[in-house]
Amino acid sequence: MRTLPFQLVYHDGYDLNLGEHVFPSQKFRWIKDALVRDRFAGPEDFATPEPATDEDVLLVHEAGWVKRLKTGTLTYHEILRLEIPYSKRMVEAFWLAAGGTILAARLALEEGVGFNLGGGFHHAFPAHGEGFCAINDIAIAIRRLQRDGAIRRAMVVDCDVHHGNGTAAIFGADRSVYTLSIHQFNNYPQEKPLSDMDIHLADGTGDAEYLDRLSNGLKAALTVFHPELIVYVAGADPYCEDQLGGLCLTLEGLASRDRLVIGGVLDRGIPVAVVLAGGYAANVTDTVYIQAGTAKVAKEALESRAWGHPPPP
Repeated sequence: MRTLPFQLVYHDGYDLNLGEHVFPSQKFRWIKDALVRDRFAGPEDFATPEPATDEDVLLVHEAGWVKRLKTGTLTYHEILRLEIPYSKRMVEAFWLAAGGTILAARLALEEGVGFNLGGGFHHAFPAHGEGFCAINDIAIAIRRLQRDGAIRRAMVVDCDVHHGNGTAAIFGADRSVYTLSIHQFNNYPQEKPLSDMDIHLADGTGDAEYLDRLSNGLKAALTVFHPELIVYVAGADPYCEDQLGGLCLTLEGLASRDRLVIGGVLDRGIPVAVVLAGGYAANVTDTVYIQAGTAKVAKEALESRAWGHPPPP
């Protein structure tokens, strides 16, 4: 019997097989294990995704890029730009992550919240990857649901410490998708294509200013755009002890951020699909704690609102 009002989407194949790397891609398994160890979730609460199909990926990405990824024929420059080692398992993991985000988006439409314990690869562009991101699962999921007629309009609320440059570029001329990115301005990437709303934060921004600006920005965005689905990019890297970030959010501040976004959109009757994106804390257990905590906030938010309902047997 399920114990959660929504399902956690997870696959052991999410590990990108990076070895010793600043991006601890084993974290996806560690987050799942932490949720089970805490008795937050049991086996019945996990949904196993299928990989995205190449047809799904081609809704966003150029055929040449997809072919080079699948056949291992990336150029040296393309691998340098990705900043992660190439392997067949790495490619398979990205296709699984995209399938997981598609599934999480579908589940969100059914249950109010869909939660992928992976995904959030927002730096991938149609014809290249960068910043640890080979394909953009966020965009692929939105395009797949639009193609299926499940939604017409979507919003991306990107709270990773880094600007969602790939997502902004993909949807830049598309009025059916609204992109909001709140991020540290003086950080990767150097070039930041315009989102529909960019909230640039100064180095060292802490909880109070972050939450105030996010709250105001999200309210303004939802005043002018009315999505049928929100994809929430819940990066753990605004944390004060993140190795690749320069903001100063505390653990409590990050939990408040999750409540603000997930609770705020559920209050408006909008389903939300959560993806986890970055997290590079000096102590990896902090990243696991933060991202497992996002799932716990999602449970509280869904159960405390009219949308919440007892899980089926």
